[in-house]
Amino acid sequence: MAGRFVRASKYRHVFGQTSKREQCYDNLRVSRNAWDTNLIKANPKYLAVNWEAGGGGAFAVIPLEERGKLPDQLPLFRGHTAVVLDTDWSPFDDSLIASASDDGKVFLWQVPEDFALRTEAEEIEDVAPIGKLSGHSRKVGHVLFNPAAENILASSSGDYTIKIWDLEDGKPKLTLKGNDIFTSLAWSANGSTLVTTSRDKKLRFWDVRQERPAYEGPGHGGAKNSRVAWLGEHDRVVTTGFSKMSERQLGLWDFRAPQEPLGGFTPLDSGSGVVMPFWDDGCQMLYLAGKGDGNIRYYEYAHDKFEYLSEYRSAQAQRGVAFLPKRGVNTHENEVVRAFKTVDDLYVEPISFIVPRRAETFQEDIYPPTISTKPAMTSAEWFQGKTAVPMKLSMADVYDGNAKPSLIAAADVPSPSTPSEPTPSPAKPAARPTPAEEPRSAPVRETPSVNSNKQSISAAADRFADRSEDAEGSTSSKKDDDDAEEWQTSSANRYAPTRQPQQSRQPEPAQQEREAPSSSPLKVTPAASINTSKLDAESAATPSEDKASPPTASAAAGGLRDVLHDIRSLLQGQGKQIEELTREVAALKAKVGE
Repeated sequence: MAGRFVRASKYRHVFGQTSKREQCYDNLRVSRNAWDTNLIKANPKYLAVNWEAGGGGAFAVIPLEERGKLPDQLPLFRGHTAVVLDTDWSPFDDSLIASASDDGKVFLWQVPEDFALRTEAEEIEDVAPIGKLSGHSRKVGHVLFNPAAENILASSSGDYTIKIWDLEDGKPKLTLKGNDIFTSLAWSANGSTLVTTSRDKKLRFWDVRQERPAYEGPGHGGAKNSRVAWLGEHDRVVTTGFSKMSERQLGLWDFRAPQEPLGGFTPLDSGSGVVMPFWDDGCQMLYLAGKGDGNIRYYEYAHDKFEYLSEYRSAQAQRGVAFLPKRGVNTHENEVVRAFKTVDDLYVEPISFIVPRRAETFQEDIYPPTISTKPAMTSAEWFQGKTAVPMKLSMADVYDGNAKPSLIAAADVPSPSTPSEPTPSPAKPAARPTPAEEPRSAPVRETPSVNSNKQSISAAADRFADRSEDAEGSTSSKKDDDDAEEWQTSSANRYAPTRQPQQSRQPEPAQQEREAPSSSPLKVTPAASINTSKLDAESAATPSEDKASPPTASAAAGGLRDVLHDIRSLLQGQGKQIEELTREVAALKAKVGE
């Protein structure tokens, strides 16, 4: 009976765990501005929330440990003369944040030391900016720090430009000119390339330091906004948007050949809210959260496909979503990702995505080294053309509670299977190696130390396998082909990775012994037609060869002698049975003769 095919993955059972209301960040006033941003941003220390404030623009910063109902009066980060549209935390300084506003300005802020919301002070003092960046002629809709270079900030504006700021002197050094308002932007891991989507439905890859697009082409065809995210250190980006029929869809693009999405656009559903993509580089997973939805879907990236895993479901819709950097998750609870979602513009709910395991030790396979807070280059080096990836930090040290986790060079970190490798077609089922295709050491019988036994043992195995060679051999080969075909066929269906595989028989014990790896002693099933005198002679000659053989060959020869002894014992027993049958036949002939 054919069973349901389930793709093997250690993240297949990841689930989202909600928080009780008292563990949320309650009594907030989330901005109701209609501009399309995520409204909230998070780092391992703080949560930034665009605030609904009168008399100008403001946002709130909430320490992550201060959960529950917050005071009615909070110290806000004030300074803009119009509503705050977007914020972004520095990847190298958890207390530095940039903000973008409808007033056309970009401000920089430093969270004060020992910053807290619940204080005994009679008067609440707001926080003032430490830097003001002026250069855009219209509202600034997005700000985004460079992930590799220190003090490099990108900002997009309604004046159809993106400015690259050097925070060392507060001046815009580079300007990227578009044809319409940018709706989303993302940096590559080394900070050299910027990818953008805009209202003119174009996808652009910018050679930032040359101030020109390296590629410009059509993106999603729908009228609503699209989003983009870079897949970590891969040469791939993912976009979410709408078709001309207003259906939500997903696209995976090759940075080196972005003329069209890999495999075409993949339809998601017919929802109306913009889909916000979030990439987890450690687990190679993509999370999709829709505005106006209560659900968050997540997928695993493999072989240039997104394999659907599961979905976090909630009846409470979200307008804003933020994801915590990997270094801020709770490794003791096997939490791989933590998300924050706004609920009714009144509170923010944390959601922990957990790998269900019972082990109480550090799970190295789900926590590879992650991006550290040490930049790969200075702003001056970046403007001079340097390209590098930041060092990684050890998640094992984070698990142990080390204040200063050890740093690992990016080149020393084992990278996941890169999408730059050719993706095999269905006609080549080697896309995902089957167990039969995995490299194995040479069989023991082929080692030089037992060459004299090779022909006799091979003949013994061949004689025994005469009856089942054709049937079982073809079954084993068919099984390997079926497994590879099932992986390819399942991968083609990205969002329903289950199918009914073809039924194939498991190899019988005799065949499994013939396919056993060389690490175990060679086993040959006895055959009644083996010449025992020849085996005795060869067994007697084996010890002299073992003296000059390496230890592994000696062990193999010892295993051969044991096997030969078993064969002789079996044949002797069969010989006795033959003698008894011969006597019975003779007795029957005598009776017939009478």
